[in-house]
Amino acid sequence: MEQRINVFEKGHQAMGTLYGLGKYLAKSPVEKRLLNLIYFRVSQVNGCAFCLDMHSKDLRAEGETEQRLFVMDAWREAPFYTDRERAALAWAEALTKITSGMVPDEIYAAASKQFTETELIDLTLAVITINSYNRINIAFGAAVGTYQVGQFN
Repeated sequence: MEQRINVFEKGHQAMGTLYGLGKYLAKSPVEKRLLNLIYFRVSQVNGCAFCLDMHSKDLRAEGETEQRLFVMDAWREAPFYTDRERAALAWAEALTKITSGMVPDEIYAAASKQFTETELIDLTLAVITINSYNRINIAFGAAVGTYQVGQFN
């Protein structure tokens, strides 16, 4: 997709609200690698090429395996995700694919076994944040493939 508006230049003041969430999440007790895994999966669900490129590069730089990234779309069937990752992935998908109101009780129960209340709030904010970035990139386009690891730190 061709970039329609460089929202990071033209909308810098508006984007500052999202940057604040990112700064908060950088200090979250939820592991950075798990947050990036969630960012990758949500971007996959939403079809955001820029964010998929970005988070796959960040994950690989953190030591994530190609195998786990290649099979992410079928994480429920793959044996190499932890219970904590599975709970986070289910939580992220439920918040991204809102179809019937509340997150199902079984997804909440699994997540609450793996995460403290503070972590679950942070995980929710992470899902909200990446969904926002995905929608901005899908609306206005982004220069896919140009991201360098650590570029937005």
